[in-house]
Amino acid sequence: MEKNRVCCLYRVSTDKQVDYDTNHEADIPMQRKACHRFADKMGWTIVHEEQEDGVSGHKIRAENRDKIQAIKELARKGKFDILLVFMFDRIGRIADETPFVVEWFVKNGIQVWSTQEGEQRFDNHIDKLLNYIRFWQADGESEKTSIRTRTSLGQMVEEGHYKGGSPALGYMLVKSGRLNKRKHELYDLKVSENDAAIVRLIFDKYTKEGIGMQKIANLLNDGDYPNPTGNRWSYNTIRNVIHNPTYTGYLRSGDSRSPFIPELQIISQEQFDRAQEIASQRAAVMNNRPRVPMNMKGNALLSGNVFCGHCGSRLHLSTACKYYTKKDGTLVKKPRIRYVCYGKTRKATVCDGQSIYMQKKLDSIVESVVKEIFERIKGVPKSAVISSRYKEELTIRKTNLKRHQSEYAKEIEKLNKLRAEVVKSIQGESAFSQTMLAGLVEESEARVQSLKERCDEAQREVESSENLIKDLNVQYDEIISWSSLYDSASIEAKKMIINSMIKRIDVYRNYELNIELNMNIRQFFLGMEETESYPITA
Repeated sequence: MEKNRVCCLYRVSTDKQVDYDTNHEADIPMQRKACHRFADKMGWTIVHEEQEDGVSGHKIRAENRDKIQAIKELARKGKFDILLVFMFDRIGRIADETPFVVEWFVKNGIQVWSTQEGEQRFDNHIDKLLNYIRFWQADGESEKTSIRTRTSLGQMVEEGHYKGGSPALGYMLVKSGRLNKRKHELYDLKVSENDAAIVRLIFDKYTKEGIGMQKIANLLNDGDYPNPTGNRWSYNTIRNVIHNPTYTGYLRSGDSRSPFIPELQIISQEQFDRAQEIASQRAAVMNNRPRVPMNMKGNALLSGNVFCGHCGSRLHLSTACKYYTKKDGTLVKKPRIRYVCYGKTRKATVCDGQSIYMQKKLDSIVESVVKEIFERIKGVPKSAVISSRYKEELTIRKTNLKRHQSEYAKEIEKLNKLRAEVVKSIQGESAFSQTMLAGLVEESEARVQSLKERCDEAQREVESSENLIKDLNVQYDEIISWSSLYDSASIEAKKMIINSMIKRIDVYRNYELNIELNMNIRQFFLGMEETESYPITA
């Protein structure tokens, strides 16, 4: 039987390309005609066709492309012999992935052909190198589109215009009167005085009092300093403020900078430079400290996030050697790696737990939990996970909006009462002076304006569902990739994956564990059950 059964794949990158060519790529009808002509010329029979409309081969990985997965399944079942595309970049343009997708088909007995470039073979190392170079070049073409976008944004900034997006703390958006090509009105930045006061406080605490970023976040949370987003202040929020040059009166986009815009300046250039100097010095100190995972050497999986459940001390690695005598009389040293309770062995704490836990046994228990989580991940469809997280996050945003709207309504009511009292004061019917009431009205009006801005920002967050879906997809794809990589990963990669998944492990006598998972894992795969930790009994 001749192996001439063909499966064709057609793809265009954007919806605009479905009917006509806008980015110098062949549209679907052209690709189909070219493949049919080529198959007729070669004497092949087309038995199956798949079409992807508006799918980016540069951004979307093969594991998330339904058509690629469907073609792979047909290949496994032996339903066709040749995969035919108009050009090889129709399979994808991701340099670190697509060459290996092509190689997968070839290794599974499928010839891969392009109407323009011929057959892709893997007979030797030169074939593999040329295959990689081809997709590296295709990846570069997609990158050019991103460069053009970045260049356009850079030009906007250099002209002194805001490029878009949510404003940084201390600023609000105001209509500019300018329209973009789609006739949508653009926005400019304006200083929001109430929030700008918080920015100045952050820089003063950091540069004048030497207080660290986490402590500043704690001070703001403990004080009467509401975060405009409705969330608690965090280390990352403070860090973003400290490193944002916009506060000195300059807009930025990549390497592009605007001219100095005095009305946007909140912090002096000198104070900003001092903050960067302090941050750099502290980073240099931190670079000399171990990071998580604390130990990338050796075969122990856990380092930095494993603790004694009895006294809370960190468990650290220790190696003890045991000697054996072989039959020929040779003395052999065999190392035994252990996790040791630092508090108990150093007598720094009162601990009634074990001093030592064997590395292989503890690692094995934790690894079994990780694999169990991966099995649960594989058992939940992506659409269900994203939908669940989307609804949860949207509920949080709507609750935040409702809270701001309630505060805004109360302040409006208060302002109206104060204004009515002013009228009474003018008529001589109020116990309060006009001067006192004027001050109260001014304060209330400022509060109303601030709350209105927070309502508007919360409303934009509720309405930006497209960006939310995009962010959730990125987070999901990152987590799901760990599941695919784990079994074949190096010990170093496994350490990184485990430390990315697990926030803390508390170990008790007889290897009873309590494993606290990181936020993303809980939210995406365990959130439906509101599970925050795994109690494990060996």
